[in-house]
Amino acid sequence: MSAPPRRVTEVAVAEADALISLPTGVLDDILARVGLRDAVRTSALSRAWRRRWEALPSLDLDFPRPRGDKGASNGLRAVDSVLLRCPGRVRRFYAYLDRLYAGRIDDWLLVFSRRGVEVFNLISVDGFIVLPSAVFSCASLTTLRLYGCAVPLLPAGFGGFPELRNLAVINVRFQEHGQYQLEEIIATSPLLKELVLWDMEIAGDFAEWVIQAPNLRHLNIRSAEDLGWKIGELPCLHSAEIDIQDYLGDRDFAKFLTGFSSITKLVICTRHSPLNGANIVQTFPCTFGKLKSLKLYTQFCELPSILSTFCLLRNAPNLKRLKILIDDCADQKYEANGEFQSAQWTDGMCANLQFVQITGIHWLSNELSFIELILSNARLLRTLSVSHGEKCSMCYEDAVNKLLKYTRASSHAEVLYEGKAKKQ
Repeated sequence: MSAPPRRVTEVAVAEADALISLPTGVLDDILARVGLRDAVRTSALSRAWRRRWEALPSLDLDFPRPRGDKGASNGLRAVDSVLLRCPGRVRRFYAYLDRLYAGRIDDWLLVFSRRGVEVFNLISVDGFIVLPSAVFSCASLTTLRLYGCAVPLLPAGFGGFPELRNLAVINVRFQEHGQYQLEEIIATSPLLKELVLWDMEIAGDFAEWVIQAPNLRHLNIRSAEDLGWKIGELPCLHSAEIDIQDYLGDRDFAKFLTGFSSITKLVICTRHSPLNGANIVQTFPCTFGKLKSLKLYTQFCELPSILSTFCLLRNAPNLKRLKILIDDCADQKYEANGEFQSAQWTDGMCANLQFVQITGIHWLSNELSFIELILSNARLLRTLSVSHGEKCSMCYEDAVNKLLKYTRASSHAEVLYEGKAKKQ
């Protein structure tokens, strides 16, 4: 027989009162781990718990958007009340914001800056929300992620972000000459380790600016146009992801890439055709001597992407892992047969290559010629795995039979067919 409701309640209250006797540090740790919403709910446990959450030394204000909801986070209406009742440090603020709450972010940031906020992650779901300049006074920030915001000019006397480790600027709009304020933000963040620059807008005429950070480990750039970036001093850079759709317009893309010559991991898109035919990447003024892992978003249908792919492979003598992701463009506009591709091969090319993965292949002749070339020259190759895309020029049985008949320079090389590629 189950206990009566009154007895259950009495037991719960007794257990809660036993918990309240724990050391303060232990209680704070428990409430911090359950999250703010459940911490506030402990007010209903007993009289002793009624205001316990208000004594927390730090808060994490997390308001993710409910699945399927297109508006802002529902819990944002409680932020003002929470800040009034709990004077502790605001360690983290993460929210989806619409225009209904955009007017409150200015006041919230003033409070956050005084309370030593470390993580600020703001995602606009309602157009470009103007970010208040108070964000630049949050000197304790270690992580700053902005999505769908309009960034104001830097205030006079901006002292930088001395603790910032992670900066992500995604679909963000800058005012005229905004590239220079971004340059200053990066340069005055001496501990910055990870930088993400995606789909930014900068008003005004084109102007070059420099990305330099003494401790940067990872750089991720994605843009449909050239925004003037130049790679400065990045002595600790370990990995980079580059997807610039127009190959830097009329500028020297190969020269731009030399800024990444010391990295060990590179993800790059070479499927875009350059606007200026003379800007096809065929040579580099340097080699990627430390590069061990290369991931290419490319295709073998057009000459620029083919030449760019071979150029990267020629200049990565210590490459061990190669992953190629082919897009859905299955129209072979340029025939690069085995003879043509063999002419691109040089001594020492892919000498250390061990693992190759090709995803989304269409079984086009250019693609098969590339695979044959790799198999017949990569002496340390261990596995070459292939998966096909939506549109195929031949049935997979015939294609796999071709692969299995190719000569292999490595006696340990295995060819693995993995079926249809999963969508990336």
